[in-house]
Amino acid sequence: MTTPTRCTWPGNDPLYIAYHDQEWGKPLHDDQQLFELLVLEGFQSGLSWITILRKRENFREAFAQFNIAILSNWSDAELSNCLQNPGIIRNRLKIEAVRTNARAFIQIQEKFGSFDRFIWDYVQQQPITNQFTEHKDLPAQTDLSVRISKDLKKLGFKFVGPTICYSFMQAAGLVNDHITSCYCYKK
Repeated sequence: MTTPTRCTWPGNDPLYIAYHDQEWGKPLHDDQQLFELLVLEGFQSGLSWITILRKRENFREAFAQFNIAILSNWSDAELSNCLQNPGIIRNRLKIEAVRTNARAFIQIQEKFGSFDRFIWDYVQQQPITNQFTEHKDLPAQTDLSVRISKDLKKLGFKFVGPTICYSFMQAAGLVNDHITSCYCYKK
């Protein structure tokens, strides 16, 4: 049985390989999953994605399964409790951003009908397909991620810089950044 050719970044880590093969770059349209991904990308800032991936279930447990309505109404005490949770990244600003972003997310849903419609409009509802042959050629940000970042910040979001937004775009499938030789590229 031959191992399929894939992007090099997952290395040999089974969790990372499963994430690459089953999630990363697949068009995501569920608002709750988009919210979870945006929050986790914010927590990833300054860290490696595998660190977040290994703690993802802990994040889900700590943050009410990323239930946007619940999180938008969390008290300061509930947010502070998360600072005691060793299973997640205990950064006060990132934890406080969860409630802030839930509130901003709901405002987008109310204005546009869904966050999905709002975010996918940036790419005319179709993934951007890049044609990189090596992982080192992938950009950390693009003009579009800069624009999305500025727009999200104007709408009240925190931890949505251009690099975070580009990582989000890649993970949510708004952009296909699998290298061209990766078996997931054509899917």
